[in-house]
Amino acid sequence: MSVDVGSIVEGVVTGITGFGAFVQLPTGQTGLVHISEVADTYVNDVRDHIKEGDQVKVKILSVNETGSKIALSIKQAQDGYVPGRRGHGGGSGRRLPTSFEDKLNRFMKESDERQSDLRRKLNAKRGGRGGRPL
Repeated sequence: MSVDVGSIVEGVVTGITGFGAFVQLPTGQTGLVHISEVADTYVNDVRDHIKEGDQVKVKILSVNETGSKIALSIKQAQDGYVPGRRGHGGGSGRRLPTSFEDKLNRFMKESDERQSDLRRKLNAKRGGRGGRPL
């Protein structure tokens, strides 16, 4: 069985890193799903969407000349995927916002979480005291 660019196959997640997930294909080869190809929504942590041992459907995006590097996509393997369109309801398993208010509330929540993280990191660099408030 060969690995053909553009084909959709089932694989097993064998490892997760900060930049993506490794998936073993039916051929025995292993490919990488970059974090940007895990879901059609913002992915802060790959583990929020998949875990080791999960069986996933992936699309083969590219294979280098030697066949040693294979780029994969989970989001592009989902039914209803439209390139350039976010939030089509594909692979994350979470309910996506449908109304403007839902989208705005989700945006505000994510924004507050990111600002909170930034404040904590900045305060840690300052020694946790003193300095100006943000």
